[in-house]
Amino acid sequence: MSRINMAAVAPGAYQAVLGLEKYVRENLDHTVLELVKLRASMLNGCAYCVDMHSRDALAAGESSRRLFAVAAWRDAPFFDERERTALALTDAVTRLGEHGVPDDVWDAAAKVWSEKELADLLVAIATINVWNRISVSTRNEPPLEV
Repeated sequence: MSRINMAAVAPGAYQAVLGLEKYVRENLDHTVLELVKLRASMLNGCAYCVDMHSRDALAAGESSRRLFAVAAWRDAPFFDERERTALALTDAVTRLGEHGVPDDVWDAAAKVWSEKELADLLVAIATINVWNRISVSTRNEPPLEV
């Protein structure tokens, strides 16, 4: 059972996060965006978002094999260099440690993404982390039936 309905209780804050969501949807490759959303949601233990983004990706034509492999993306041969660097950056930003994002992770991403693309990717990672934290904190559960 959900603890609070953020959209109803804090509609301005909810709309602000939706604004970020709209921005990243318009400015980042949809396939990469769904992989990033799924990976961050897995790391954050957000069942609601894992469910939603895996269903969204499947509906958009993503293969179930690649979606399952997101959990072990480093060892899976299904992702290209841009997707791998996006997933590595997602891991580093989501698990942001004492020393921030390691230079090797950032440098690898900067080699295959333009500055604008990298900025958009970073905003996408930050946005899904906001959604995850809201959803996990409020105990938002995925629907049993879709």
